Amino acid sequence: MEVGNTTLDTLASQLKSEMKILANDAGQLAAQANPAAGNGQQLPAGFSFTQSMKDALDSVNRQDAAAGQKMNDVDSGKSDDLVGAMLASQEASLSFSMLMQVRNKVMGAMDELIKLPV
Repeated sequence: MEVGNTTLDTLASQLKSEMKILANDAGQLAAQANPAAGNGQQLPAGFSFTQSMKDALDSVNRQDAAAGQKMNDVDSGKSDDLVGAMLASQEASLSFSMLMQVRNKVMGAMDELIKLPV
């Protein structure tokens, strides 16, 4: 089966748009990890996507642990801040969802790269 130039051009344009989205997501992660780095539109000189993902994962893990601690405090009667515990739990859940969306975008881009003919 022969693949036409228009199909290759379409695939290339889709790949470019996915890479732009990934670069934007990576920039946003870098801006969250280092707020002084700028507005997230341009990556800093020493940017490492791997390190940014590790930092984001650590941040989500810390938020989940803090939310769990607040829930345990409410359950054991040490605290009566149920609203604060629920907000912390929701915040941790949203952070995890964002991290999974970034992961899914990266995996989708990698799948598209693997499918490209050499």
